[in-house]
Amino acid sequence: MSSAGQYSAFVDVAIFDAVRTPWVDLGGALAQVSPIDLGIKVAREVLARAGIDPLAVDSVLAGSMAQASFDAYLLPRHIGLYSGVAQTVPALGVQRICATGFELLHQSAGQLRDDVQLALCVASESMSRNPIAAYTHRNGFRLGSEVQFKDFLWEALYDPAPGVDMIATADNLARRYDLCREAVDRYACDSHQRALQAQRAGAWCEEIVPIDNQVFELEGYQPRGISLPRGTGIVTQDSHPRPTDFSALSRLRALHVGGVQTAGNSCAVVDGAAAALVGRGSACTRVPLARLLASAVVGVAPEFMGIGPAPAIRLLLQRSGLSLDDIARFEINEAQAAQVLAVAQELELDHTRLNVQGGSLAVGHPLAATGLRLVMTLARQLRQHNLRYGIAAACVGGGQGMALLIENPTCHT
Repeated sequence: MSSAGQYSAFVDVAIFDAVRTPWVDLGGALAQVSPIDLGIKVAREVLARAGIDPLAVDSVLAGSMAQASFDAYLLPRHIGLYSGVAQTVPALGVQRICATGFELLHQSAGQLRDDVQLALCVASESMSRNPIAAYTHRNGFRLGSEVQFKDFLWEALYDPAPGVDMIATADNLARRYDLCREAVDRYACDSHQRALQAQRAGAWCEEIVPIDNQVFELEGYQPRGISLPRGTGIVTQDSHPRPTDFSALSRLRALHVGGVQTAGNSCAVVDGAAAALVGRGSACTRVPLARLLASAVVGVAPEFMGIGPAPAIRLLLQRSGLSLDDIARFEINEAQAAQVLAVAQELELDHTRLNVQGGSLAVGHPLAATGLRLVMTLARQLRQHNLRYGIAAACVGGGQGMALLIENPTCHT
């Protein structure tokens, strides 16, 4: 594979802290909550946990894919304002589909080269609030003409350039890498089991912010907040991990004739938000969560978009002077099981270092927010096991791959 792409190395860049909401299934407890309010919640929490005054923030960067509220244009700005950041601090919207969380960190690291000392990065996604939309009826309806309202959440999974949906891109990889249905289902089963074990062991407790009814006040402006469905208690953990066995997965019908991808071995559809604080490591008053060393982003064929993490990781390693053996843990987003297996096969990647706490097949994939989850989960694994380097990566619809290299600041090996 070509090593073409964009590589960035960072000096003295640290992730001070990072948190997320629970990932909650489509139509679940967070279904009616605006992604702006989920973003405000995690932004406030990451500042509080880091012990940082919001007025110390110099830049707000936020991302969300879907137009999930009528004030969606204002998402970055309102997250900053209602988090207590100074009104004079600007806010920027960032978007790289499934790698949006990574791009937030990349953009914030770049801003540290200028006048920014501390950046607040927030990614929030309400898959449940994806609209039923039409783009052709601004001038009304003609008698007998087709009514073109469609499900945005479903239609957005289709790439009209190659004429395939995202599931079909994984089926394409299954054929290219000779991945049978059994192998794909067994990987999915393993992901579910790993995630359930991690949840039961409390592996994600430090990163998850419980969600309850809450009002966000901003002096001189209208309050906003989170209102959960009646009878819903505090939401404290991811809702999708559950006991899953191979026989149940193998009974599910493939989405495409001759394909291997099913609802059970594709990522769960969930709502959630995540936030991180990025600043100069030398200015951090406590040991940061991780050092951000480098990023790489590449383009690949749209019909094989899921292979994107492989060349992105290769570029990251080549330019940073590291090898696969130097990387203790890999967190690669599980858009589809065949997609992750293809990446692992392409890189000859040891599965004992890959998604050891399960992945998006079991936990879920709220598009913009996933990248931040991968990084914070990876960083905490490195610290827990005294490991030095980790890579988080994801494929991107349309044919891209992105990867980030982080380092454990407490590693003593």
